[in-house]
Amino acid sequence: MKILESGGVTAPKGFRANGVASGIKRSGKLDLALIVSDIPAVSAAVFTKNSVKAAPLIVSERHIRQNKTQAVIVNSGNANCFTGKFGFVYAEQTTELIGELLNIPKEYVIVSSTGIIGRPLPFQKIRRAAEGLVEGLSAQGSHKAEQAILTTDLKTKSVAVRVTLGSRQVTLGGCAKGSGMIAPDMATMLAFVTTDAAIEASMLKMALKEAADESFNCISVDGCMSTNDMGIVMANGLAQNKTITKKGRDFHAFCEALNYVCLDLAKKIVLDGEGATKFIEIHVIGAKDGHQARTAGLAVANSNLVKTAAFGSNPNWGRVAAAIGSLGIARLTEDNLKVKFSDFAKKDIVITADLNLGKAKAVVYTSDLSYAYVKINGEYN
Repeated sequence: MKILESGGVTAPKGFRANGVASGIKRSGKLDLALIVSDIPAVSAAVFTKNSVKAAPLIVSERHIRQNKTQAVIVNSGNANCFTGKFGFVYAEQTTELIGELLNIPKEYVIVSSTGIIGRPLPFQKIRRAAEGLVEGLSAQGSHKAEQAILTTDLKTKSVAVRVTLGSRQVTLGGCAKGSGMIAPDMATMLAFVTTDAAIEASMLKMALKEAADESFNCISVDGCMSTNDMGIVMANGLAQNKTITKKGRDFHAFCEALNYVCLDLAKKIVLDGEGATKFIEIHVIGAKDGHQARTAGLAVANSNLVKTAAFGSNPNWGRVAAAIGSLGIARLTEDNLKVKFSDFAKKDIVITADLNLGKAKAVVYTSDLSYAYVKINGEYN
């Protein structure tokens, strides 16, 4: 696998992107993004498990059932959540609008929103900007799209890799947004991955689930789950590799590349956590099973006491022990729980917790909790 220096979502063959300022954001920054495949792409997606889902997610969940996508339209600055029946009307009309401009079925369009909850979506701004958004699509437009999906993020997040499947070179590219309200089972994050690989829908779903479980579902900035989170992979097959229809060498190579892309994006989200000054990697070893290991890791990652200790460069191992102990794990005592830290004064911190109950392990990623986090979220509206 080769890591590419640039490209993002337009690195694979047959993908174009663009981002424009529609006026949704009062700042005048880019706030409307579009990613398009030249041909319909086999697709798979994951969505937040929050019981309260934003209107665009419900529309997109319906559209993704056919496993074909050709365009993703994303607005930032407005979540289109808790917006009543008009939220659903505007989400659906957005897919219709993009479908008409691209001359594709509306069902081939995925719609996504991120931003403030509870404010009506200014759909007319999207309508006015849509034609220019489509006209500006290009193979060099990935950076504009990356910028247009940001909210409180300080940095854009993208990655691209190339891998050999059989005799063909296959490329995967991705971009994401996320900074606060980051928790597993999808967070306030959006992730869009493109690839020119040829792969059946069932295998793509399997690959995405594995990748999401080891990346997007292993990060936490503040333990707060959002209403708008989603991740999607589009595979248009233009690399012309032998279509992946079952497990084997090509499938495993593809999964390795997809896992890398998703984990790279997930780590960049944590590194850009609101007010973050430290990147924390939590290793749980010696667990009974993978679920127990991941649950223990997330307990540490979501502990405000652990996160504030990291901000203060205070290696307070008692806080880690208390976080894991709060889970009520059978047979876990102070005799078998072992906690080890790297240097808490450094920006990158590693915490290792050995449960001594088995051989399973997991890695979870988080950031510290600083004064700036409180300020950013206290003023966010």
